Amino acid sequence: MSKRDHAPRHAGPTQRQLRAAELVRHALVEILAREDLRDPELVGVSVTIGEVRASPDLKHMTAFVAPLGAGDPTKIAAALMRASAFLRVRLAKTADLKFTPQLHFIPDVSYDTADHIDRLLRQPEIARDLDHGASDEPEKKG
Repeated sequence: MSKRDHAPRHAGPTQRQLRAAELVRHALVEILAREDLRDPELVGVSVTIGEVRASPDLKHMTAFVAPLGAGDPTKIAAALMRASAFLRVRLAKTADLKFTPQLHFIPDVSYDTADHIDRLLRQPEIARDLDHGASDEPEKKG
């Protein structure tokens, strides 16, 4: 019996997947910073890659992308998908991987979600409730 037979099916990514995904993330960041992409949606736009996730066989990688500053992450992801063949060729030259993975791009909305939560927490009625909650706790006697 191998180790895989005992591993839970819902286990997270392996160390191998995490290392390969981080290698690809760094390589894509360098490629996007260095290359002039011709797609009108990408001209003059700085793109951030928040995370890359690798498939178990490392043949597919999904990058979560967002524009740095103003812009539509959905349009950025679509433009990067159109440029994925070009990016894959550049990735093959840059990253030391056995196989060059197929690249998939998904809009990263986690920044928008974090900003929304931050705005909610700054609302006066919510801030008041948070302040009262902290003062309602009984004091500990030492």
